[in-house]
Amino acid sequence: MSQTHEFQAEVKQVLDIVIHSLYTDREIFLRELVSNAADAMEKMRLTQLTENDIFDASAELQISITTDEAARTLTIADSGIGMTRAELVENLGTIAHSGSKAFAAALKNAGKQNDAQLIGQFGVGFYSAFMVADKVEVHTHSWRNDGEHLVWTSDGSSSYTIDESADQKRGCKIVLHLKEDAADFAKEHTVKQIIEKHSNFVSFPLLLNGERVNTVEALWLKSKEGITDEQYNEFYKFTAHAFDDPSYRLHFQAESPIVINALLFTPTQNMEAFGMGQMEPGVSLYCKKVLIDSKPKKLLPEWMRFVRGVIDSEDLPLNISRESMQDSALVRKIGDVVVKRLLKHLDKEAADDAAKYGKFYADFSRFFKEGVATDHTNRDAIAKLLRFESSMTQPGETVGLADYVKRMTSDQKAIYYQVATSRAAIESGPYLEAFKAKGIEVLYMFEPIDEYVLSSLHKFEEKDLKSVNADDIDLGDSDAEGEALPEAETTTLCDWIKERLTAQVDTVRPGKRLVGSPALVLTPEGEMTPQMRQMMKALGKDGGMPGPKVVFEINPRHNLVKGLSKLHQSDPETAGLISEQILDNALMSAGLLDEPQRIIERTQKLMEKLAK
Repeated sequence: MSQTHEFQAEVKQVLDIVIHSLYTDREIFLRELVSNAADAMEKMRLTQLTENDIFDASAELQISITTDEAARTLTIADSGIGMTRAELVENLGTIAHSGSKAFAAALKNAGKQNDAQLIGQFGVGFYSAFMVADKVEVHTHSWRNDGEHLVWTSDGSSSYTIDESADQKRGCKIVLHLKEDAADFAKEHTVKQIIEKHSNFVSFPLLLNGERVNTVEALWLKSKEGITDEQYNEFYKFTAHAFDDPSYRLHFQAESPIVINALLFTPTQNMEAFGMGQMEPGVSLYCKKVLIDSKPKKLLPEWMRFVRGVIDSEDLPLNISRESMQDSALVRKIGDVVVKRLLKHLDKEAADDAAKYGKFYADFSRFFKEGVATDHTNRDAIAKLLRFESSMTQPGETVGLADYVKRMTSDQKAIYYQVATSRAAIESGPYLEAFKAKGIEVLYMFEPIDEYVLSSLHKFEEKDLKSVNADDIDLGDSDAEGEALPEAETTTLCDWIKERLTAQVDTVRPGKRLVGSPALVLTPEGEMTPQMRQMMKALGKDGGMPGPKVVFEINPRHNLVKGLSKLHQSDPETAGLISEQILDNALMSAGLLDEPQRIIERTQKLMEKLAK
């Protein structure tokens, strides 16, 4: 018996919103229909546990999708619970369990307000079919043996028809007669791509033109004990579209304060290092195995963009289209839980196998440094993962800040570091001498960004981080051997050098930290460090920047300084050239010499004097 019904007024509003404004990507319709089919089969599975008298009882629980380019149709069939005539009217002709205009109003504003948790309403996702179809047929038979063979038909405008349709199988078969501009959705390869993107982890077999397409299991919901390394690696390559094996993985379930199932991986290869541009977020967000967002930008902090995997939370309240997260505070809370777990996991892995972590860190260190500089919430935890060479490690070996603190001397006041272009540059320079003499470890850093990272960190385990060229470091009296210039002669020499080099130096004084070098320069408080100057220069922002004003320390025990003390009285011109050369040598060691050409010119003058 054929019956024609008018859509409920609210349904007309829903159809207009869904078709014209709610969804930003039309391909979402297939995800909605597949999700509805999976829900119907889950209900059927539970019904089978309690009922014996079931129509078409031998039908296998699966979803079958069929494309027909010639007819421009797409068919989605399930062997789920099906619908009766009354259920077709209730679920597809009205908005069930609502019956109010407020429901449609909430739907209209679903993307704007946080309390429109509507995605769970059966049938709402179904209406997305009309984005791509100008006619939709729903062939169905209820799971009950006395159910009718029915077909529901509509063009999505104002009415629908329910008619008898012989020989229907249990469940629903939705036939979409596609619009001309949606003909691509009748192509097998297009449909396959959408399934793999949005619905690959549906619990039931999903067949496309007779071939199963969802072959990769939702491992994040399984027990770790039953999963092999090969399965994990296959899952990583599938979800990350990767060819390498993962370096680390974290698989965990949490129930408090939020239900979370997560499976995360870190790659072996850093694609940014290959000049591939900045990575996009690589952790997909799911709700009950249905993809919500493949690249959520606010789930994890940006510096974690190298992480790959899946986070699934059944606690997510979603808007009608599943395209955006309603409760951003909840999403942040999920992200916070995951970030803390991942950082703790990496810290443990680093402790368990330092060599393996060292190789991983060498490739991904820039991400952790970016994290320290930008992620204030997790800064201390990220800092534990930083690694550096030091004065107490062999070349290529590294130490973490926590281990550095453990072996600090009893009277040591800070964590000391030096930034330079290489290990050789640090160890051949003057800054390390006093620290080595007193058995104090110095961290070696070779990238200009390291200075900015540590200035952002400022402290670690309540210990200040200090560059060895800071002006305010007091290591006590020097342990250098040899007789020093008398104090009066030293003062006179310092005053003369200050007068001679006043344009470049802020202060000239005898240095306590010098052992085997004649001099060094220090950065006064408030002055830009050498590394910050290099960064500004690299960014092209050093235009008009005045030259550095430095503290110039001389070593009263060094023979060159003693000779200079005598020479500045007998031959002030030559002594001036030598003092300039000593300063430039010190500036070069500090990375502050902007005009190395002047060394060549000065050396030429000194050689001419010696040749007379």
